[in-house]
Amino acid sequence: MRRLYLRIYFAVLASLAAFALGAAFLWHTLGEPHDGGDFALLARNVLAPAAAPAAEQQRVLEQVSRGLRLDIALFSADGKPLAAVGEPLAFAARAGWQRGRWAAQLPDGRWLASRPQHRRGPAFLLALALILLAVGVGTYPVVRRLTQRIERLQRGVDALGEGELTARVQVEGRDEVASLAESFNRSAARIEQLMGTHKSLLANVSHELRTPLARIRMALELGKERGEIERDIAELDALIEELLLASRLDAVAALERSEDVDLLALAAEEAARYDLEVEGEPAPMRGDPRLLRRLIRNLLENARRHGAPPIEVFVTRKELRVCDRGAGVPEAERERVFEPFYSRQGIGLGLALVRQIARRHGGEARCEGNCFVITLP
Repeated sequence: MRRLYLRIYFAVLASLAAFALGAAFLWHTLGEPHDGGDFALLARNVLAPAAAPAAEQQRVLEQVSRGLRLDIALFSADGKPLAAVGEPLAFAARAGWQRGRWAAQLPDGRWLASRPQHRRGPAFLLALALILLAVGVGTYPVVRRLTQRIERLQRGVDALGEGELTARVQVEGRDEVASLAESFNRSAARIEQLMGTHKSLLANVSHELRTPLARIRMALELGKERGEIERDIAELDALIEELLLASRLDAVAALERSEDVDLLALAAEEAARYDLEVEGEPAPMRGDPRLLRRLIRNLLENARRHGAPPIEVFVTRKELRVCDRGAGVPEAERERVFEPFYSRQGIGLGLALVRQIARRHGGEARCEGNCFVITLP
């Protein structure tokens, strides 16, 4: 398998090498051509005449070379070398710029060739090699660190997929990979929470279902009245209905129905089933009336079973309050009462459904001792 860090690393090196070689080629072929006309004019005025001794012609040529930083060669009309400075230049009986050098013919028939002193060769190639080495050494740790973080994230995903629900990855940096790691950790924590909730729910359900079933079996064996059996069946049916509703709320992200409802009217209708009065003001909102009815009914049933009369219901535009005159929930337990199969005097899903429904409508449920408060938009 081709590693991502190697692909990124070699892509950087290849790009740098292509740039360096291209720049070298352009510099070698097109770089720094000096003006041949001006150079020929200077040569006519400065160079020694053709009849001058060879030593004099060499001395003048060296002076011109030092001043202009050029490799220079002087040839006779038939191509014989007369003087030269710098790297050797071949004779070319053709005026103009060609093959990296400039050639010009003097009025006396001699030929003058010149080339800028680029100092190319081993030193130039060594400089390119050092640049490539420096970039390679500096780039590798950066690329490798990036891909190591991705590899750690991959190992975390694999571990989570194999059932290790506690798998998390370290969040490093503040870039896209760090954001991906944070998203993975949040998802893993949510999955761990859901799996733990489901395991606990299954354990509690298996225990709770046995109670009414055992009573029904005993009633049948003892030949008890039909009314007692019907009450046990109704309790079993209510528990199954709550389980199905809780599972549906967990599985579906949005409300199945959403329409305009008046929370005061819903509370009044449900309170009438318990011969209770509701105080407050109209509270129009959008929501699922079936779920909101279940929320109110569960709160009233909880107050009836575990509280003490009188039970009071208040509705405002901001919240719904159901209070009783019982001992209330101790402060240490006010969050736990919303857990599945946990209540003040037993187990069940009533208050857990209350919080689920409230949150599904964009609100929240909280306990204030002997009052349960629901905030809804």
